[in-house]
Amino acid sequence: MVEPVPEKLDFPKEEEKILAIWKEIDAFKTSLKQSKGKPRYAFYDGPPFATGLPHYGHILAGTIKDIVTRFAHQSGFHVDRKFGWDCHGLPVEYEIDKSLGIKGPEDVAKIGIAEYNRKCRSIVMRYASQWELIVNRLGRWIDFENDYKTLYPWFMESVWWVFKQLFDKGFVYRGFKVMPFSTGCHTPLSNFEANQNYKDVNDPAVIISFPLVKDPNVKLIAWTTTPWTLPSNLALCVNPKMTYVKVEDQATGSIYILMEARLVALYKNESEYKVLEKMVGSALFGLKYIPLFNYFESLKESAFKVLTDTYVTDDSGTGVVHQAPFFGADDYRVCLANNVFKKDGIPICPVDASGKFTSDVTDFKGMYVKDADKHICKHLKQQNHLVHQSTTKHNYPFCWRSDTPLIYKAVPSWFIRVENITDQLLENNAQCYWVPDFIKEKRFANWLRDAHDWAVSRNRYWGTPIPIWVSEDLEEIVCIGSIDELAQLSGVRVTDLHRESVDDITIPSRMGKGILRRIPEVFDCWFESGSMPYAQLHYPFENKKEFEEGFPADFIAEGIDQTRGWFYTLLVLSTGLFGKPPFKNLIVNGLVLASDGQKMSKRKKNYPDPMEIISQYGADALRLYLINSPVVRAENLRFQSNGVRDILKDVFLPWYNAYRFLIQNIIRLEKEESVTFSYKDEDLGSSSNIMDQWILSSMQSLLQFVKQEMQGYKLYTVVPKLVRFVELLTNWYVRSNRKRLKGDGGLEDCQKALQTLFSVIFTITRTMAPFTPFLTEQMYQNLRRIIPHLQTEDCRSIHYLMLPQPKESLINVKIEKAVSRMQTVIELARVIRDRKTMPTKYPLPELVVIHKDPEYLADVVSLQSYVTDELNVRNVTTSSDKVKYGVKLRAEPDHVALGKRLKGDFKKMMAAIQQLTDVQVEDFISSGSIQLMGHVLKTGDIRVIYQFGKENSRYEAHTDNDVLVLLDVTPDQSMLDEGVAREVVNRIQKLRKKAKLVPTDEVTVYYDVRGSDNYLRDITKKHGSNISSNIKSPFKQHPIPPSDIIINETMQLKGSELELTLVRGHEESTNGPMCKYLNVQIRSNGLLTGKAASVLLENPVKSETFRTTTDLKNFISNLYGFDLSQAMLSVSKNSEESSLSSHIAPITLAGSTLIADIGSNQTMTKPTSSMLELACPYINVKFAKGECCNGNTGVVLLENPVQSNHISLHQLKEQTKVLFGQRGKSLKLFAGPDLSTELESMEELLRQKIVFAAV
Repeated sequence: MVEPVPEKLDFPKEEEKILAIWKEIDAFKTSLKQSKGKPRYAFYDGPPFATGLPHYGHILAGTIKDIVTRFAHQSGFHVDRKFGWDCHGLPVEYEIDKSLGIKGPEDVAKIGIAEYNRKCRSIVMRYASQWELIVNRLGRWIDFENDYKTLYPWFMESVWWVFKQLFDKGFVYRGFKVMPFSTGCHTPLSNFEANQNYKDVNDPAVIISFPLVKDPNVKLIAWTTTPWTLPSNLALCVNPKMTYVKVEDQATGSIYILMEARLVALYKNESEYKVLEKMVGSALFGLKYIPLFNYFESLKESAFKVLTDTYVTDDSGTGVVHQAPFFGADDYRVCLANNVFKKDGIPICPVDASGKFTSDVTDFKGMYVKDADKHICKHLKQQNHLVHQSTTKHNYPFCWRSDTPLIYKAVPSWFIRVENITDQLLENNAQCYWVPDFIKEKRFANWLRDAHDWAVSRNRYWGTPIPIWVSEDLEEIVCIGSIDELAQLSGVRVTDLHRESVDDITIPSRMGKGILRRIPEVFDCWFESGSMPYAQLHYPFENKKEFEEGFPADFIAEGIDQTRGWFYTLLVLSTGLFGKPPFKNLIVNGLVLASDGQKMSKRKKNYPDPMEIISQYGADALRLYLINSPVVRAENLRFQSNGVRDILKDVFLPWYNAYRFLIQNIIRLEKEESVTFSYKDEDLGSSSNIMDQWILSSMQSLLQFVKQEMQGYKLYTVVPKLVRFVELLTNWYVRSNRKRLKGDGGLEDCQKALQTLFSVIFTITRTMAPFTPFLTEQMYQNLRRIIPHLQTEDCRSIHYLMLPQPKESLINVKIEKAVSRMQTVIELARVIRDRKTMPTKYPLPELVVIHKDPEYLADVVSLQSYVTDELNVRNVTTSSDKVKYGVKLRAEPDHVALGKRLKGDFKKMMAAIQQLTDVQVEDFISSGSIQLMGHVLKTGDIRVIYQFGKENSRYEAHTDNDVLVLLDVTPDQSMLDEGVAREVVNRIQKLRKKAKLVPTDEVTVYYDVRGSDNYLRDITKKHGSNISSNIKSPFKQHPIPPSDIIINETMQLKGSELELTLVRGHEESTNGPMCKYLNVQIRSNGLLTGKAASVLLENPVKSETFRTTTDLKNFISNLYGFDLSQAMLSVSKNSEESSLSSHIAPITLAGSTLIADIGSNQTMTKPTSSMLELACPYINVKFAKGECCNGNTGVVLLENPVQSNHISLHQLKEQTKVLFGQRGKSLKLFAGPDLSTELESMEELLRQKIVFAAV
């Protein structure tokens, strides 16, 4: 049996209980054991650095990975999920440098590499335990025990193997290249690292003069934002095809040469200069100039001259670019091509690894280059070389780890050739499936097209040493690919591969060059992470079969910043090694920013701690917030904690309340009807109720959609649909079927509704399991109690179950469309109610639905009862005759569609469309096109709008430009009265909730109305039986007898004081009959004839007397003594009359009057009013003593039809015996529950409103 569900759920605490359950049953490992032998689904987890705590970017990517791998597991795959750690590189070293005050390589040398690396090792896993705690708390299932760390010797050995394969294939070379260089970390960076941290900065912008050797009065002028590179200047460069001018400065008399198009860089107007001569840039080639400094005068034969290249542009500067070849990639290329320096010569690079000038630059020796800018400018000003000085704000790269400005600097490095495999990279990338696709086709493909050779060496210490041993002259090079190979060649076997273990190992030369020593560099840590598909399995030394079965990976996921990081290195290495892509499917997520759009920063404290969010709202809410946002489409997300709260409020609480409502009514059913609820999957689809069919069909359609879209890894389409379905379930199905689910439609109908709701909640819970693992587990643990086959160990967690498969037999597209149309009509009418501030509690006379499509109107009519219930309107009228209601059609252009197509003609076309007449618009709708101004316009080009003339009308209108609804907003007094009665019901229900009562708690409601106005008092008397029926409890006027009072409250309502008191137990109400009933009247040729009769629809209470309307019709025929099988039956209630449906449950007719039309004319001209009270005299009977096999409260009719078939006291007793299953026993009737006063005559009995029976 299911367990009761609390009204309120502390989601975070409940998640912690679920974690305890998972731990107890070892859920993750158990699920992996269960899936052993199933088809393998390979997943690679990109390794994060463990030197900091997880942030929202990690949480987002981890959630995406968890959802996809859970979904794969629950789709029938075996999914190994191994956590990885990036342990080497700058993040670790930077922390150690800060803590030890290390400024450069000389400081490391003092303490020794072994000690330095020991320090690094000690902090590598500083936050590992917190990582594991947070990842587990987020509900992510991943293996931490069998993880991989890039510092494991077996991982490093596989990295060596990867490099050796590339070396043997000719991919590796040593070169001298200008690279982004971090002076904070004393090492070069790869291009993709340099692109990770750009900032807007203010830098000096100076124009410097370079006097010509042949005429020092003529000066070339160059512009630069890096004055610190000027001491290393070796050449100037101009564009050979553009025009240059020699001008005389009118203020100083100086003569300058610069590009004509860039005169604006120095002069504001033409009066400030005089043009002396014009020439093309190629004419300047080879001109020699006097160096600014004498540091490198030894190169004057080959340097200090004008060169030409088309990279010089006319969009900035002076059109003359100063060349410092060892501090700029283009400078290096141009100067090398023009023999300014020799490739194997001594580099002109007077800046050390800390960014300080060496002794070559005597004037600024030891000065940090950025600090030297102002001193260099001052020196040049003194030498009359400074023409103009200002500052400029521009975007500049900073080191992603030390946050110091990068410089570009030529350094010797070991490279992997990438440029010569660009086509192969693009081809392999084309074989991968990216979500979203545009990242693959644009951002990543563009990056690949412009890819440069990859500098994989770093002048650092804590990393995997590059396994190259060289002779002193670099002529002999040996690359090692394993520990065994190193042992064979050196005679030394090691167990660790870090620098302190291998740096001193030497290898004898095979070429007679003495001994070979290892080069000092270590690998860029991106090389290690790019090697993880192989190294995580120690391939090829172990697990060959496992690797081959899982390569390429079926799935990976990371943030958009990895397009130039991990995604790139994975592709380069797999292409170089195997000529194929490393993965098949990839989800790229956007970046999670602070709420102000800035990058999240610990220093700024501009984002909430993730664990605080989880403690407040739960991990499921955080997960769903992140994946139900633009960030899964690779767009950026501004994190808002309120957004997480809204997921709880708008998704989880309604979902949980629907689940709670289901459980409450299962418990109520079992208690009140003495039946055991059991879920029968095979019974699905047997319900004739259209809303049951709709929700089941919608559920199956959703399963189809989820299955299809998840195969395409489209979380951004799946998650919104799942969230939307929860809203459909709670706000539409449960809301419109509450009475059925509570049993108001009879036992059989209630069971059908509960079966439907159970099926849908169980199915959506299983479907949502990969997305919200905690809440789904919490619900499942209760739901599985009533499904026998889920009691086994293999079903102890919802995450052990396979995902539900769609049942196509339950899909009914027509019903889904019909309900969708009904929902549209209801939502439009609700807007009108809101606009007029008319709560739904107050009935309104009529809703008119206007649409041209008869099928649309037929769909609304088929669901009319739901429309009237949801909107609380008396009548629903459908029509295609808009004129009847004063409605006209108006046309408006679709601005987007036509604006693009017509461009300049759009304004004229807009006017022509707006001038179309009602008839013309009608014709357009029917034909689907219209010709205007020589253009054929179709449906998508014109929007048709319904215009509603409101003059002298009782209607308010609203439209979605497809259907028009008119709502009569003029209720009569009876409707207003009914609304007040509903207000009373609402106050009682709120009081029940306040008292924390559940539906099965029996109470009696006592009321008292105080005040001079009798209006509310009259309402409570007149509508007392309806109020009692709605609250399913006796509703009685004061005084309150001695009883167990639960809660008492006095409130203001309609100018009076209403005191409500809830008393424990059902004090029998004597306001009317205790059983549900209907009255019957015969009508012939439009006129009522004969005597009214009454039919008890249940007797005793909650024991239905009729299963079908056929049973009801047969009973009435017997009652009147003639055949009514051919009569037309209609139902009258609240002054409305409608035909009796053969599919309706008789119990739902309670309180109405059944009209049986006989005679030749069965067409009614005017609705017959229903009778408010039971037509026949009756007596309520309560079984007070003895063993009763049915309910203990019922009704006996004293005559039926009216003034016919009177019964005696003896007959009353006999009927009472039958009623309570006491045939053959002696039964007495009493006036009170104490059984002290026996009733011995009909006269005594008729003075009672209720009598008590005893045997």
